[in-house]
Amino acid sequence: MINIVLHEPEMPANTGNIGRTCVATGARLHLIEPLGFLLNDKMIKRSGMDYWHKLDVTTYVSYEDFLQRNPGAKIYMATTKSRQTYTEVSYEPDCYIMFGKESAGIPEEILLDHKSTCIRIPMLTGIRSLNLSNSVAIVLYEA
Repeated sequence: MINIVLHEPEMPANTGNIGRTCVATGARLHLIEPLGFLLNDKMIKRSGMDYWHKLDVTTYVSYEDFLQRNPGAKIYMATTKSRQTYTEVSYEPDCYIMFGKESAGIPEEILLDHKSTCIRIPMLTGIRSLNLSNSVAIVLYEA
C-alpha cells in the first residue's frame, strides 16, 4: 500500500481531494501538523465528499513524530528542486511519498536529508508549481 504524506497542508479543499484520491487508490494518508484547518472543516468534507469516513488517515504533531512512528520508512520527497522526475523511480509497495504545504513546499532542511529520493513533476520554465491535489494524483497513479 502506498502512503501519501502531507507536510503541514494549508488548504482543506486540497486535503479533502487528496483524501478522496487515497480512498479510490487504497493509499493511506498521513498528515503532519500544524494543519491550516481543522479536520472536521466543512471544506474537507465537501471536497472529500462521502469518502472521508473510508479514509485511512493518521496525524502527527511534527515531522519528527512522523519519523519516530514510521522507522525505516522509504520516503520520496516531491519538490520542484529535484533533477529526477517522478517517472524515473520504482516505488516500493509500502513507500511514502511526501508533499509540502501549498505556499512553500517541503522545508529545505528536510529535502537535504533525502536528496537521492527527491522527485519532481516536469513543468514548463517559469511555472512555480502545480496544485497540490493534482500533484498527488499524478504521482500516486504512477506509483
